[in-house]
Amino acid sequence: MSTQPGKDGQPKISAELVKKLRERTNAGFSDCRNALVEAAGDLNAAEVILRKKGQAAAEKKAQREANQGAVGAYTHAGGKIAVLVEVNCESDFVARTEVFQTLCHDLAMHVAALDPRYVRREDVPPDVVERERAIYMEQARTSGKPENLLDRIAEGKLEKFLSESCLYEQHFIKDEQITIRDLIQQIIAKVGENIGVRRFARFKVGEHAAPPDITPAPADETNTPA
Repeated sequence: MSTQPGKDGQPKISAELVKKLRERTNAGFSDCRNALVEAAGDLNAAEVILRKKGQAAAEKKAQREANQGAVGAYTHAGGKIAVLVEVNCESDFVARTEVFQTLCHDLAMHVAALDPRYVRREDVPPDVVERERAIYMEQARTSGKPENLLDRIAEGKLEKFLSESCLYEQHFIKDEQITIRDLIQQIIAKVGENIGVRRFARFKVGEHAAPPDITPAPADETNTPA
């Protein structure tokens, strides 16, 4: 794998190195080669470059309206747990693609496994946030922590609560290196359309309905990703 400078002063990037980066990222040949040139042949650095560019592109697409899509379904534990997830995109064409259908299935499977309470952190009611913050403050205070550290401790625990309770903040069960937000942004970059989870419902045999403060996003809420 040669990364010696070429005649133009840029490193020579071998086809084998480009292939390895494509296998890691699913990006196009020219994008992988350009990233490797920018990273001077460093495979890991090139992967970071591609992810940052993909994320920037996804953030631009996230401003566009998404009214098409599909409902993903997953049943687990011998029919004891079932999940429905509505995932939106911009066109019916993308909704029918294998990559989009796979995303819908993976999201439903993820919800079945990790049982998030909300779609995004913006969906958490303010009174719930304040209630949790007050609980963490009191826990820190009664444990004897210094008064000047109480806010920092409470905010750290609140952040953990949000990361565990919100679908977009959770780490993807099939790849714990990325969050669900990262996963969706990767698919946005791949298909070229805005994609977002609108709502989900999780059913477990014998389990009571969720109380109002942990109800997923309502049907009339915007489906544009945060």
